[in-house]
Amino acid sequence: MTHLRDGRRGIALTIDDGPNPVYTPQVLRLLDRYRVTATFSMIGLQADAHPGLAREVAAAGHEIANHTWSHLDLAYLSPAVVADQISRATTAIHRATGRAPTLFRAPYGAWSPAVLRLCAQSGMTPLAWSVDPRDWSRPGVASIVANVMRNTATGSIILEHDGGGNRAQTVAALKIILPRLLDAGYHFTTP
Repeated sequence: MTHLRDGRRGIALTIDDGPNPVYTPQVLRLLDRYRVTATFSMIGLQADAHPGLAREVAAAGHEIANHTWSHLDLAYLSPAVVADQISRATTAIHRATGRAPTLFRAPYGAWSPAVLRLCAQSGMTPLAWSVDPRDWSRPGVASIVANVMRNTATGSIILEHDGGGNRAQTVAALKIILPRLLDAGYHFTTP
């Protein structure tokens, strides 16, 4: 899934690589402030290390996707290792939140026939994106904002990150992006 089919002006915000004790709470406060529901693609190791934070994300009404156990590039792994990455993350997320994820996001967007087959066998919908401001590379707040605003359209799935490093630029960009997108008439939904 690279785009939503939710009607006029529907978009989705996805937040990857957490939960992170520094940045996830900041993102949650912003989402609450603007009444935005997002999808958090959680790494199993992170959910296992921060189960209370994973529960907080779920309790706030956000969707949670499986983002593997340890964020490996699945395109280079055997089907058995891919299956282990997926199942371990599902177990950790379920243990922390009480929910089994129904969405799966491949790290790096590395989809392969084996990954797609395992998604189907696990009952998870593959979730990609259509707007990538490359916030993980810390290109600057203005760059993240400009990219999202320029590339977002009805049906867009926006990729952002709350884990995997310093995400202060992402948080600062979301402070600008969320009200601008809402003022532009978009509404946020989950895939």
